[in-house]
Order: sequence, then C-alpha cells, then structure tokens
Amino acid sequence: MEHSSMNPPGPLDGLRVVESTSFVAGPLAGMTLAQMGAEVIRLDPVGGPADAGRWPLDRRGRSLFWAGLNKGVRSVALDFRTPEGQELASALVTAPGAGGGLFVDNTIGRDFFSYEALSRRRPDLVHVHIQGHPDGRPAMDYAVNPLYGVPMLTRHVDIERPVNHVLPAWDIATGLLAVSGLLAGLQRRHADGSGSRIDLALADVAAAHVAHLGWLAEAADRGRDRPRLGNHMFGAFGVDFPCADDRRVIAVAITRQQWRDLVRLTDNVAVFDALAASTGADFDVEGERFEHRALIEAVLAPWFARRTAAEVLEAARGTRVMVGEFRSPKEVVDAYRRGEESPVLTEVEHAGGAMLTATLPLRWGGAYVEPRPAPTLGADTEWALGELLGLTDRQIGGLTERGVITRPFNPTNGNR
Repeated sequence: MEHSSMNPPGPLDGLRVVESTSFVAGPLAGMTLAQMGAEVIRLDPVGGPADAGRWPLDRRGRSLFWAGLNKGVRSVALDFRTPEGQELASALVTAPGAGGGLFVDNTIGRDFFSYEALSRRRPDLVHVHIQGHPDGRPAMDYAVNPLYGVPMLTRHVDIERPVNHVLPAWDIATGLLAVSGLLAGLQRRHADGSGSRIDLALADVAAAHVAHLGWLAEAADRGRDRPRLGNHMFGAFGVDFPCADDRRVIAVAITRQQWRDLVRLTDNVAVFDALAASTGADFDVEGERFEHRALIEAVLAPWFARRTAAEVLEAARGTRVMVGEFRSPKEVVDAYRRGEESPVLTEVEHAGGAMLTATLPLRWGGAYVEPRPAPTLGADTEWALGELLGLTDRQIGGLTERGVITRPFNPTNGNR
C-alpha cells in the first residue's frame, strides 16, 4: 500500500497539547497525538532537551533518535531558569481555547509545571505526568526491566547471565498509555467540565503488564520460576531453525490448524501420527506441543536444514504456519530500498537530507498518515508567543535580547 496523506481534519484536529518531555515515553506520546491531528507544542530548554544529542547519530552528529521520536510537533525554546521563561511556559500550557489545556510532561523539580500550580490558572487542565517510580524516583526502561524478572526469562538455556533486551518495551507502553490517559481525561472534561491530574509511572507499567500476562501468578502458584527456554515459545510450539544457507528462521504454530499445516509442510504427517500413538501425546493440543517441544524440534530440524531460508519462506506461503527470517537492521533497510518492506516505513526530511523512519501504524480509511519531520529546536517559539499569547514583535525581540528565548538551532552530540 502506498503512503497517502490523511485528509484534514485529522481525528484529533482542534486539540492543542503542550508537552515538556525527553527520552522515549513522553516524546512518543506527543508524536502519536500529533500524527492523529493534534497540534502538539514541545517546550524545550534553550540549550536543547537532555535527549537532543542521544544516539544513534547521523554522520554529522545529529540525533536520529530525537528526530525519529518528535515528528510532526512544534518546538518552543525557553529559558526555564528565569521567572520570565517559567511564566511563558505556564501561560502556553494554560492558554485559552476549548481544545487547549492539555499537558504531558516528565519533568522533575519544576514546580511551575505541577498540576497544582497550573490548575490554578486553568481548572479544567488535563495533565499527564510521567514518572519513573510512583514515589517520584527517576527510572528508565533498562533499569526497570530487571526488577520484574523479564531478563531472567529471555536468557538462553546455556547462558547464566540475564539478558536485558534492547527494546524499551515499558517506555513504549508508557507513552501509549499516556495518550490513552490524556484522551480519557479529555472525555471526562467534556462530560462534567472538570480537570484531571493523571500520574503514570514507568515502573508501574512494567509491573502491571508482567502481571497481566500471568507471569507473576504462575510463579506464585507454582512456587518457582519458569525454566529458561531460549528461543522456544512458552506454552505453544515455536522455535528457530538453522537453514542450509546458515541463516535462521523461526516457525510458530499456535492453533491446531497452524500445527497441522506445519506437519504437512515438512512432510511429517506419518511421523507425528506414530509419535502420538507411541507417546500418548495429542499434538493438536497447544500445551502438549510445548511439553514435547524438544522432540518436535528434533523431528522438524532436518527439513529446515535441507533448505535455504528463502526456500522455507516460499514453501510456507499459502499455509497458516507463521515463519519469519532473522534479519539485521541493515537487512531491513536493504529490503526497504528494494521496495519489499512494510509500507509503514517511509522517509522524511532531516538536516537537509532524507531520514528513514516510520509513520503512524493506524490507517484511516485504509490510508497511512503522511509523516512530517521533527522541528528545528525553537522553530516555533515566535509563532507560539505571538499566536497563542498575543505578544508583539517588540516584546518577542526583548525576550530574545534577554536570552529568555533563542533562535532556532540544530543540536549535535556534545554541542547542545
């Protein structure tokens, strides 16, 4: 499917969200809201936010991380250390308008951004405050993840050290929950006119989702941890296989029909009929396939070993078996350039060139939203102060002279 622009207005057109965030969860929330049509205004410190130079960087030292997570938003750069900067920031958050008074932040120690201070200026404020721990202590995904046992489950059977995966899953979940919380608060405001203080802690998100999946209940019920499984899927059959070209694929069969297709695909119908008769196992049952996973893996492995990964993928077409090839990020890029990759991937302008990124996965009327690039830091300062706060050019010029606001700039690593 080709990319096509969502015809305005977007589903959140008319909403004005102000955010003051850094790293993953908060910027992801702001970008998601912007991609759904809201006008999202970042409040950045004059020297750039803490993540403005975060790796990965392009060859000129500019952050691809920041550019990827801030697409489609506006940037206002203020000196938060000054009373004038704090006043301007508070005024922008609480500026009038039916679609305004929506704020997302993950700041620490900025009392002027507190719900108590801001709601005195606008009682119907909907404020989502993202935290590390619920008691206010800072946290990040890679430090929270070990607290709830995930690295103990992802390590391979022959590795004693825990493996802390690189995907910031809890940051991502927190960012999307922040969007849900903000929209829920907005719905409440529509219903009764009230504002909302919504606190969301990264550590709570991790604890809640590990618990939702039943992992903690399993340990409580059985009094022990789940054994290490490597790449075996828990509770069903799924594992990786080496192929004839030394590449690896993973094959997963969760449903009965997927399992039967996998058996037929690998020409093992008679073998598994015989194994079922000799062992008493019913391989149509998901849990029994998991219990006999080593036996199944041993039976299937020769079929994969005789074929290249491409041949395996081609053979699986038209079946219900879920097969995926292990690829590196560079291989995904190569596939994109050949026109073979997911249409959610696209390119946007970045520092005078093009940057490979993605658009919103939601499709409206069958079409993806055309993404807009991240702003230059401070690019929208004068617009916001004039349009939303009614400041004159002379007043804005005075703020620039006093260093309360700065001209737009592109940060690089170590030079923010």
